[in-house]
Amino acid sequence: MEAAQFFSLDMRVGQIVRVEDFPEARRPAWKLFVEFGDGIGLLPTSAQVTNYSAEELQGRLVVAAINLGTKQVGNFLSQCLVLGAITDDGSVALLEVPKTARPGDPIA
Repeated sequence: MEAAQFFSLDMRVGQIVRVEDFPEARRPAWKLFVEFGDGIGLLPTSAQVTNYSAEELQGRLVVAAINLGTKQVGNFLSQCLVLGAITDDGSVALLEVPKTARPGDPIA
């Protein structure tokens, strides 16, 4: 990946405001609704982060890529990609965001 490609990626802080079951997904996943603040708003995403409970996800600040386009996941439209590290056991450890960050803040 060239530097220009990397810097064209729009990564922002978002806050998960709603978590729903996603039984139609081929792999275990949640439907997440992530708020990015004024100018961006609420974006849905499907995330294979079932190692977190709905309660752990609700209200959590996350890092997400918001300009990758829309992806059809089963009967659901995913409009952002929540970022995390893939651990040895294959689960996703969501990136930590400082409490001082606000939804919509750009990631540098």
